[in-house]
Amino acid sequence: MKLFVTGATGKVGSRLVPYLLKQGHAVRILVRSAERAHALKELGAEVIVGDLLDKDNKHLAEAIRGVDAVIHTAAQFRGDITEEQVRAINLDATIVLAKAVLEAGVTRFVFTSTSNVYRELNVGRPSREDDILIPATLIYPKTKIAAEEALLTLHREQGLDVRILRLAFVYGDGDPHIKEALPHMINWNPLKKLSMVHHEDVDQALLLAASMPHVSGRIYNVADDEPITIGELTKLSGGQERVPAKDGWLLLNLWDMTMDTKHIKKELHFKPKYPSIYRAKDL
Repeated sequence: MKLFVTGATGKVGSRLVPYLLKQGHAVRILVRSAERAHALKELGAEVIVGDLLDKDNKHLAEAIRGVDAVIHTAAQFRGDITEEQVRAINLDATIVLAKAVLEAGVTRFVFTSTSNVYRELNVGRPSREDDILIPATLIYPKTKIAAEEALLTLHREQGLDVRILRLAFVYGDGDPHIKEALPHMINWNPLKKLSMVHHEDVDQALLLAASMPHVSGRIYNVADDEPITIGELTKLSGGQERVPAKDGWLLLNLWDMTMDTKHIKKELHFKPKYPSIYRAKDL
């Protein structure tokens, strides 16, 4: 297949592109900096310099034309940016890209969403794709929910062949995500459960979603088989023993960041290479 990938120099994309190339696929990537994409070009990726935030991006559809599928991994999670900037890349740019996909006559569009869309739920079990999402208060899941809704509208009204993947907590392959995230969880109840997924299994899931026919308009949870508690994750990562704050642990839903994966296993034949973090070769 010939695939077009956004966010190719980001945490997910920079690991996905080498995987796709190794699998024998032709890969065209959209990047803002050719210099940052040098290593991927050396591996065989075709580099297109552009910016999804460019409102006059007239050449985007032409850059997409001729590929079999678009995999959209570009996103903004946290950092020294405003809510408007998060909305611009996670929502506005996603819609621009999807419309360019339709204009190019490609239609097959794989969108990376997040388990964070479930963070307001309180269902007492792992979250399912058909759960009704509560409007999020945090800007990141709020923009992801809005982007999902916009893409599904384009699916219904204009035939966009969208496949949405809600990724669990991604780790592995040299990604410092766990180390970066644990300080934000310092007051979380250590019994809170967290679904995780290794980068290699994210790569596998994205390729399956791009390849599989007849799954237009579907949403899939992507996670390993064994959620881990925050306490276990802290210990496994060599962190300090967790002790409650003076007022006790922050009260949190213990299940809202866990995911049911029956759907992706049945329809995309997904089987995690690393069914738990304990089976992973690295953190």
